[in-house]
Amino acid sequence: MTFSDEFENGFNTSVWNDTTWDKPAPETVNYAVEDGSLKMWPARDPQGNFVARVIDTDGKFYQTYGYYEIEAKLPVGKGTWPAFWLYNHDEPGNFRPEIDIMEAYAGGGPASGWSDANFHPTAYAPTIWTGAPGVLGGTKMVMDLGDLSAGYHKYALKWEPGKQTYYFDGKEVYSVNLEMPRRMYLMLDLLYGSASGQPDDSTPTGKNNSFDVKYVRVWQFK
Repeated sequence: MTFSDEFENGFNTSVWNDTTWDKPAPETVNYAVEDGSLKMWPARDPQGNFVARVIDTDGKFYQTYGYYEIEAKLPVGKGTWPAFWLYNHDEPGNFRPEIDIMEAYAGGGPASGWSDANFHPTAYAPTIWTGAPGVLGGTKMVMDLGDLSAGYHKYALKWEPGKQTYYFDGKEVYSVNLEMPRRMYLMLDLLYGSASGQPDDSTPTGKNNSFDVKYVRVWQFK
């Protein structure tokens, strides 16, 4: 094990940032470490705009290859878009390799297949971007999982030289043969939009509707 945060002792600023490398942190605070988990929830700023939140280890923890896992409960509501991913912006220009271990378009609605009629998430996707702009390395929509906001589930990746294998609650759900040798850092976020659509007055706000992460753990291969 090379990284572990069980979220028992507050928000650890020695390993986590509360924003991205290219943007300042939002002034409206919509995250906390409480009751043994990291929580990020939909909130509005004073102008009424929904506040996105990113938690990452940029500049503090990087790794190439290994096993990466979170245990988490997802939020509900139109527009919500939680994710757990790995990212790299070391090189100048637009080369940005990205491994999305879990992204859920929780507010997509039943017609999209991402969520039920009440905008409760029922699917998620691993997605891989090789780094060359717009080049997709692989993706799979993992469907019919039940209400992913009703309890905690494990989302994981085994990243090997030449291969990536994805797991849901310990069961393999997708694999792809692909070489991605650059180091990456960890990211957890709650965004809005894309296949989730835009949040509105029906989207529940506050801590009771959190992207709720019980732990983040990373192992390196021997």
